[in-house]
Amino acid sequence: MEQLSHQLTQIIANELDLDIRPVLTVPDPQFGDFSTNVAMQIAKQIGKNPREVAEIIAAKLPSATVAGPGFINITIPDTYYISELNKILTQPDSYGAPKTYENQVVVTEYSDPNPFKVLHIGHFYTSVVGDAISNLVESAGGKTHRVNFGGDVGLHVAKNIYAIIEYLGGEHPEKLAQIPEAERSDFLSARYVEGTSAYESDESAKEQIIKINAQIYDLHKTNDRKSPFAQIYWTCRQWSYDYFDAFYDRIGLKFEKYYPESETAQLGLTTVLEQKSRGVYEESEGAIIFRGEPHGLHTRVFINKNGLPTYEAKDVGLIFAKWHDYEFDKSIIITGNDIVEYMKVVLKSIEQFEPKLAERSLHLTHGMVKLAGGVKQSSRLGNFVKAVDIINLTTEAMAKTGNDPLEEVILGAIKYAFLKSRYQGDTIFDPETSVSLQGNSGPYLQYSLTRAKSILRQIEPKKSQIDSTEALDQFERPLAAKLAEFPSQLEKSVEELAPHVLCTYLYELAQTFNRFYENSKVAGHEREQIRAQLVESYVHILTRALTILGIPTPEKM
Repeated sequence: MEQLSHQLTQIIANELDLDIRPVLTVPDPQFGDFSTNVAMQIAKQIGKNPREVAEIIAAKLPSATVAGPGFINITIPDTYYISELNKILTQPDSYGAPKTYENQVVVTEYSDPNPFKVLHIGHFYTSVVGDAISNLVESAGGKTHRVNFGGDVGLHVAKNIYAIIEYLGGEHPEKLAQIPEAERSDFLSARYVEGTSAYESDESAKEQIIKINAQIYDLHKTNDRKSPFAQIYWTCRQWSYDYFDAFYDRIGLKFEKYYPESETAQLGLTTVLEQKSRGVYEESEGAIIFRGEPHGLHTRVFINKNGLPTYEAKDVGLIFAKWHDYEFDKSIIITGNDIVEYMKVVLKSIEQFEPKLAERSLHLTHGMVKLAGGVKQSSRLGNFVKAVDIINLTTEAMAKTGNDPLEEVILGAIKYAFLKSRYQGDTIFDPETSVSLQGNSGPYLQYSLTRAKSILRQIEPKKSQIDSTEALDQFERPLAAKLAEFPSQLEKSVEELAPHVLCTYLYELAQTFNRFYENSKVAGHEREQIRAQLVESYVHILTRALTILGIPTPEKM
């Protein structure tokens, strides 16, 4: 479509002396592969009859015909589609790969759970979206480094440690051994709820939590690993990281590096104080702030009255830590859309003294993900949906259908449900819809793939390429045409960093393949060879695209 649009633009410029980019649409198959009404759009402008204009343009374009009052219908020759199929068959791993990020170093930061808390549905969602975006960058030649950022210091940790000490009856780290490994994440989650409640309802507890907060920062400064307090902290922090790793491994994700806030806090603090002396940040009522109003933003505190770095300063430190480690061409930060304005201020402050880093940082945001029914969730109150709950609910929904609840199909259902819509808006996750083998779902695509693989298992391979003189029939041709769309759809998905674009294409591709399957016998048919090669091309494209999305590709279902 892109090539045709460019060709038509050149013809209109040469023949009619106009600079216009025609819009192409896909008509009913009886009218060809593409259609445009550009002749009717420009006829009045040049004082000619629309059909006459259409005939001038069509005369310069092979396989173009004029219909009705001036529609130009274009039929792509079978030789083009055969050529594309042969590219897929001989270059299955590189066919249509864009070069958008070729030779670029890209850091993708996403998921970002806080130690001492439990992974919830939002973490699951942003992990899936972040992984798909990372894969899109890699598919376009980028060298991607996946990193994770989380708050192992701060008031939420202090609340948790306070409740843990209360639970243990004092600073008794040896008692932590009594907590079974399988119960550790729930233990930490329950303590956070208790600590939060104490902070909000008990002034004495609030004072203790504030002191604990400062104590946690101090143990990082002194690298205290031996005191009973430090042993409780470090043990429970490690529990969190072990729990994160286990869940990420289960859903097929791996991070190259965790950046705990304790490591970025000091760098952020030092940087902010250094730039304060140069006028970027300023003191206000005992705190250090960045005044955003001159830039059309708002003012935020980077160092509080107690001299401790806020989230803002920690994010400043994070950007510099990532630069030190990777010297990136692009840093993509993927978070919920609740911190859009916050991140604008952080990046604008950095722009004042390191414009290169601000310019290379891209903040992508997504909406909330909720279960069907719209239950409000809060980790503070303890009434939130845990990430593992999503797997359990989807497994139960799959079991109700009578199909085997295979883990790779469950993950395919969840991931595709998360990715098929634009991530900028809110997402409603319905476990029962996600596992359906009918309609726009992950299992539908996975089943379509296993069906195609089963066809190939019945056939002995012969030629690796299709004869260029072959003609495609009425069911083969639509599938070949849809497969040839892959390069443009992948490129669009990469350029927009939009996994849903690829999802939409795959759903349409699977529908086209299923129509082919229902009407075209393969094994034992006189056209077995070319149809088998079509099926093989379909398997290559669907497998590759699902892999880019992070969705498992089972052999059987």
